[in-house]
Amino acid sequence: MERSHGFTRPDRKTIERNRRIQMKALCSQLDSLLPDPPTSREGATLPLPDRLEEAANYIKSLQRRLERMKERKRKLMESEGTSRGTGSVERGGMRLPQIEVQDLGSGLRVVITNSPGDRRMFYEAVRVMEEEGGEILNANFLVVGDKAFHSIHSMVADPRGGSEASKVLERLKKACHQ
Repeated sequence: MERSHGFTRPDRKTIERNRRIQMKALCSQLDSLLPDPPTSREGATLPLPDRLEEAANYIKSLQRRLERMKERKRKLMESEGTSRGTGSVERGGMRLPQIEVQDLGSGLRVVITNSPGDRRMFYEAVRVMEEEGGEILNANFLVVGDKAFHSIHSMVADPRGGSEASKVLERLKKACHQ
């Protein structure tokens, strides 16, 4: 080792040994990332160039598989986009909720179908029904896939023979389009 200005420089032998140790560690790490340890037909491990070639082939196959999966995802997203639009009218790229109001004689039942993250219409329906003089008996929701089903049952204090249901439906549709 040479000494110059207070620091020692390792000799070539030490540098080469450290380089080999580092390469061995990197090859071991590469082998651990492969699904099956590469072995020859006799059961012995493959030489380093063959192991590197196996790793390169594996990486290429993963890239091809990833491209196929991306293409499949793109096709599924396109087909989902075309089939989604059939259920309800769209507003700004979002589906409008489907609203159904049923007159049960002494009460009303409101069923709202929309996206799971949009609870605004649920709260709006409760508010409208209470403003129209209804007493909420039961309110619940169910999420199935990309749809949420909100169901609200209320008792009407003064049943007017169906006009209550149409009035609630009209107000909910108006709130939906705002």
